[in-house]
Amino acid sequence: MPERQIGERLKALRSELNKTQEEIAKSVGLSRAQYSHFENNRNEPDSGTLVKLANFYQVSTDYLLGNTVDKNGHTPSWATDKDKKDLKKFLEDNANSMTYGGEGLTDEEQKQVRRILEGFFWDKQKDKHK
Repeated sequence: MPERQIGERLKALRSELNKTQEEIAKSVGLSRAQYSHFENNRNEPDSGTLVKLANFYQVSTDYLLGNTVDKNGHTPSWATDKDKKDLKKFLEDNANSMTYGGEGLTDEEQKQVRRILEGFFWDKQKDKHK
């Protein structure tokens, strides 16, 4: 897995809110120890926890993963035009057909899926550009 900046970004975001690790952990349904391990880069959050943290801090998963310096997940500066078009086409082609077990997703669930997909996509592209 590529080097991450998750811990540093989580610390900075928590500091901006002037909150303790305990307060953040409780808000997202984690133990303080679990959250501490993320901040100290001992463990990485799974995709579901990553989304919870991104939603709590109101940033993109891409930002937490270190794929962009923009908290809102705008396209990384190193992305090529082809990268941008590939992701845009995929998301447009699949935006209204997202289901889970045959059941449609709510708008919020679709946003979460999109954030996760974008994070995975930019991770893969970032590795190619190294």
